[in-house]
Amino acid sequence: MISHRSIALALAIAALSGPAWAASGNAAKMFDTDNDGTLDLAEVKKAATAQFAKLDPDRDGTLDARELRGRLTAKELAAADPDRDGTLTLDEYLSVVEQRFNAANPDKDGTLDAKELNARAGRALLRLLR
Repeated sequence: MISHRSIALALAIAALSGPAWAASGNAAKMFDTDNDGTLDLAEVKKAATAQFAKLDPDRDGTLDARELRGRLTAKELAAADPDRDGTLTLDEYLSVVEQRFNAANPDKDGTLDAKELNARAGRALLRLLR
């Protein structure tokens, strides 16, 4: 027989881990074009390129702070903007994506699994893809 204590414990574990796990799991499924359960840099860059196009409604080929909608802090934007024009080109955006991918990949295996996507660096990367 299942006790009330077991049910409460299961609900607490689900509440604490469920949303974060689901978020990374959905991201992995959404962007995992080869269906191997992980994201590699090519898959991440493909998703980032599509997101860049969505974020660029004026189609000028750059993203400014308003278009980035809080995905980067002012300091991060300045660091990612080598020509200091206040915008990011696709190449500059993908450079940030690659840096965040590498930060989220501590084992350096070239792929991100759900655990890595749930980590702080993985969540920072996902903000650029959604």
